[in-house]
Amino acid sequence: MNEEVHKIDPKHAILLVMDYTNGLIKQLPGAEAIVNSAAGVINEARKAGLNIGYVHTGFTDDDYEAVPDANKIFSVVTHNHLIPHESQDAQIHDLVGPQADDIIVRKTRTGAFSTTDLEEQLQEKGIHTLILAGFTTSGVVLSMVREAADRDYKIYVLEDLSTDPDKEVHDMLMQRVFPRQTDVMKQADLLDVLKTYE
Repeated sequence: MNEEVHKIDPKHAILLVMDYTNGLIKQLPGAEAIVNSAAGVINEARKAGLNIGYVHTGFTDDDYEAVPDANKIFSVVTHNHLIPHESQDAQIHDLVGPQADDIIVRKTRTGAFSTTDLEEQLQEKGIHTLILAGFTTSGVVLSMVREAADRDYKIYVLEDLSTDPDKEVHDMLMQRVFPRQTDVMKQADLLDVLKTYE
């Protein structure tokens, strides 16, 4: 782990739990075990004063209408009216559910910046450091790494609290791609850092 991890300031950092939704968890091998682990990490993060945020995907009728056919991924979603925002599949899993003061955004694209007010909420709280955990590694995690880096956030990715349908893709991103723009760490590394703030 990079020593710079020890410079995380909980007041100006957030753990973003991304697309830990009922629907995705049912589809991804091993996701349920990750959610169980994440619940404990989130609890310790709260104790240390770290901000917590949630990102999930869901569509209203207006959202379906707003997606053009040119969008290869989401035109399929909209033509088939997948992931309606009120469905159980679109909801954040109860084990890691948000609390009243948490940031929560519902997105309609892969990343969380372009179709939400996430950046405004982060700025209001003075947050400049993002700690990312999400399903999937090649989806929301990759998009958020790229977007957040372009917006000059300090970024950490939790390797063992993210997963992908393709393990080789997950490993390649974590080992060869993300380190160019982020610090990749495991949940145990984050917990070690947070203990110093309890």
